[in-house]
Amino acid sequence: MKNDKVNILIVEDDMIIAANLSIQLTSLGYEVAGILPRGEEAIMHVREHSPHIVLMDINLKGTISGIDTAKAIQKSNDIPIIYLTANSDDATFEKAKETQPKAFITKPFNKLSLQRTIALVVEQLKEGKELSHNTQEIEVLEDRIFVRHNGRMEKLLLEDILYIEANRNYCSLITKKINHILTCTLKVMEDKLPKSSFVRVHRSFIINISKLDVLADGHLEIGRKVIPIGKSHKELLLNRIRTI
Repeated sequence: MKNDKVNILIVEDDMIIAANLSIQLTSLGYEVAGILPRGEEAIMHVREHSPHIVLMDINLKGTISGIDTAKAIQKSNDIPIIYLTANSDDATFEKAKETQPKAFITKPFNKLSLQRTIALVVEQLKEGKELSHNTQEIEVLEDRIFVRHNGRMEKLLLEDILYIEANRNYCSLITKKINHILTCTLKVMEDKLPKSSFVRVHRSFIINISKLDVLADGHLEIGRKVIPIGKSHKELLLNRIRTI
């Protein structure tokens, strides 16, 4: 995949460093999705726009740190994080590692270091086919979707879908007969599927309400599959079903 299709969000509160990064990335052929100085803004941006990569200052000066921002982003999006770091102490470094970043870039950085680091992460994404947020893989009609399978678009009735599970930037679309692996995010699926039948119950799951078999305090069941319920999603689900 060509670099011009890779967009990178810069989260850096030093505007001189951020501007330099933007210039360097643009000169290397990447698209800069935005420059944001605060973690709160980054979280909202990622939820709405899903950049391919986030360059994150590890020591943001705002209300939340770069590490906490990365953790918040990872709750809803599985996007590669590359930390920008000065001379962080060991404790900060260990805490940052918990978020499983793709790489660290040490400040002050040089163009060659930046180029090689970004190229390595992009290559990893290509190999895992995680880079594509391809909405062309799914076409939706009122009662069915068409998903790409073996080089062609195949019909799948919505009523046959049991649930959709996120797996990094892939989605597994589960039916009784066949499972489809789609290279798109759960957010893309959520936007495309009719909300009358499908509801998000967890950051990693969307279910077909008509297939719900068991509802417990912390989970639900569809067939023999136990699916967790996120606290923020439970009330919405309860409002969509009848209980006695």
